[in-house]
Amino acid sequence: MAFDVDSYASSAHRLRWDDLELDRFRTDRLSDGALRCLRYMSDVETHTVCYLRDLLVTPSHRDPEVTTFLTLWNYEEYWHGEVLDRVLEMHGVPTGPEHTHALRTRLGWQDRVAPMVQSTLANVIGPDFIATHMTWGAINEWCTHAGYSRFVKVEQNPLLTEILQRIAKQETRHIAFYNSQARRRLAESPRARRITRFALRHRWGIVGSGVMPEPEIRHLLNYLFGGTDGLAEARRIDAKIDTLPGLDGLHLVERELTRHGLR
Repeated sequence: MAFDVDSYASSAHRLRWDDLELDRFRTDRLSDGALRCLRYMSDVETHTVCYLRDLLVTPSHRDPEVTTFLTLWNYEEYWHGEVLDRVLEMHGVPTGPEHTHALRTRLGWQDRVAPMVQSTLANVIGPDFIATHMTWGAINEWCTHAGYSRFVKVEQNPLLTEILQRIAKQETRHIAFYNSQARRRLAESPRARRITRFALRHRWGIVGSGVMPEPEIRHLLNYLFGGTDGLAEARRIDAKIDTLPGLDGLHLVERELTRHGLR
């Protein structure tokens, strides 16, 4: 079923948390492992605007449906980062502009060069690049949604559960857009399927791996996807990827668990 961009545009909204008593975290505190994961997730959500920057210099910016979606996707993701920051603040973890500036500065010259490299490659590829972008987005959103769902099961904190479920509800619409676009564009173009498969096999990494240090990636994956239940969730995501035209058998998520030291 095609995604209704106009309906999404009219209903996209800031995530609400003003009705929640976040002060409860001062006494009902999260575990250290959970806070470390929240720091990772907040940093990645806050970095969404930088991903948007990179995408707007590619052929994706010429498609009005895509740009409408990306504008509102970025808006909703911004508030996801904000609520996670509020939770971190309740635990005395530093957040805010200074932390975000330090994160982006740490990326160094690679962050400055990335938009130019991506723009050059994407515009050489042409419109078929949009299929790769949409597929990449679908996989990242599947992983993000699964991560929030696993977080709820692992930490089992009622207030955190409510926050993460609200975020995950918005993420389901992001998934619907990317998935719909990816399926259509991959089905229409054999060249798009070849390019996308090559890009995923050689360049895709777990969400945040281009931003976060290796110890933090390894911790997040162990916390959320360690053990048999976590591996089963990773394989469920890989099974979804298998259903996309031309992308069966990649085993991307399970490969990432192995690459970062999970057994």
